[in-house]
Amino acid sequence: MPASFTFERRPDLRAPVLVVAFQGWIDAGMAGAGAASLLANQLPGARRFATLDLDDDLDSSQTRPQVRLRPDGSRRIDWPMVELMAGRLGPDIVVATGPEPSLRWQWFASEVVAAAQALGVTRAFLLAGLPVPVSHRRTTEVRTSVSGRSEPVGLARLDYRGPTGAQTVVQDALGRAGIPAVGLWAEVPNYVSGSPCPPAMRALLVALRDYGALDVETADLDELCESYRRRLEDQLTDRPEITALVDALDEAPDIPSGDELAAEIERYLRGK
Repeated sequence: MPASFTFERRPDLRAPVLVVAFQGWIDAGMAGAGAASLLANQLPGARRFATLDLDDDLDSSQTRPQVRLRPDGSRRIDWPMVELMAGRLGPDIVVATGPEPSLRWQWFASEVVAAAQALGVTRAFLLAGLPVPVSHRRTTEVRTSVSGRSEPVGLARLDYRGPTGAQTVVQDALGRAGIPAVGLWAEVPNYVSGSPCPPAMRALLVALRDYGALDVETADLDELCESYRRRLEDQLTDRPEITALVDALDEAPDIPSGDELAAEIERYLRGK
């Protein structure tokens, strides 16, 4: 096993699918982290089997440790780390979750690849949220990027150039190591990208079901998504000028001023 991971046990896996989500800048609406958590909750009897300590690779002022209470009332500090869980939803699955590291991304990617190889991973899906100027009233789209021997699936993101996150670095490393890897990017309205977006989480789970042949359930999210949309509409009720801006995004999402409109809506919804 890779030296940098601490393995508490070795799960019995057959050609597992790796699902990865990192918290941080690259995960608008907490779409990837939320979907991965929901997926892990569906794994029968799943529990953590390995961790990767990130203490030397995080800016603690940005990704802070958490204080929790033990059953006896004493306090415990939980330090950020990458956790691996395993289970079966059709195929065997390994779920990797944790914060996006601040430093040493190439080292980090190599450790994830080494763990995937040691576990016999045959393909990987990386989950994230993409902030875009679209209306919350529209069906959430999921765009894809591919590495390795993967074939394009769904709405492929083929033309992006610019800053990227640890997810893409890991995806690229998996592909170069011969493990086909698909990035799944749920489109999150960028005026609400700073808060959890249930429709984006659901869209990622549906994509995992469709593209990964995983037995994922999404019915429990349907009412949550409807409540989320109703709450946003309620916030807009008394602000017809803001509603007009959302209408503009809804009817013409590619208008040049989309980012400015979204920023104005975001300021209103956040009460700023």
